[in-house]
Amino acid sequence: MRRLEQAFVALNAWAVIVALAGMVLVVGSNVALRYATGHSLPWADEVARYLMIWMTFLGAGLALRRGGHVAISNLQDVLPGRAQVALRIALVAMLLAFFVFMIVTGQDYMTRMQYQKSPALRLPFIYIYAAMPIGFALLGVHLLLIARDFVRSGRYRDAPGNDTGRAPGAARG
Repeated sequence: MRRLEQAFVALNAWAVIVALAGMVLVVGSNVALRYATGHSLPWADEVARYLMIWMTFLGAGLALRRGGHVAISNLQDVLPGRAQVALRIALVAMLLAFFVFMIVTGQDYMTRMQYQKSPALRLPFIYIYAAMPIGFALLGVHLLLIARDFVRSGRYRDAPGNDTGRAPGAARG
């Protein structure tokens, strides 16, 4: 199971890297072309914007695994051990409920926008809005993969610079 999780995380990370590389390539080419010829690619800004949207939604789950999202741990810090665990269980449940809500909302946006096309690329917006439900589904998978460690000890699976992987301010388990 751990190897499957590692493959999932690596694939997710490579998708973010590919989106970032695409943005760099498109924006860099457009800047070079503008300075060299005085003309720019009419679709470059649009491609960069859509790649950034996808990169953001694809990378959110990776940030979650590392404890990279905003967290306020003051309440958790003052609670006794079992209450901290209960609070973390509630947080995981609320986050999963929110992610499911956002998946449904994203699918609704996709269906509403499926016939509208982007101005420069003439790309159906369904492909752009697909980032939302896919990104929140990935967030849910990442959360489920780290939930056990987080609930038990307040640790994030891949927290950097922290040999225990514990979230800053989390109780010692």
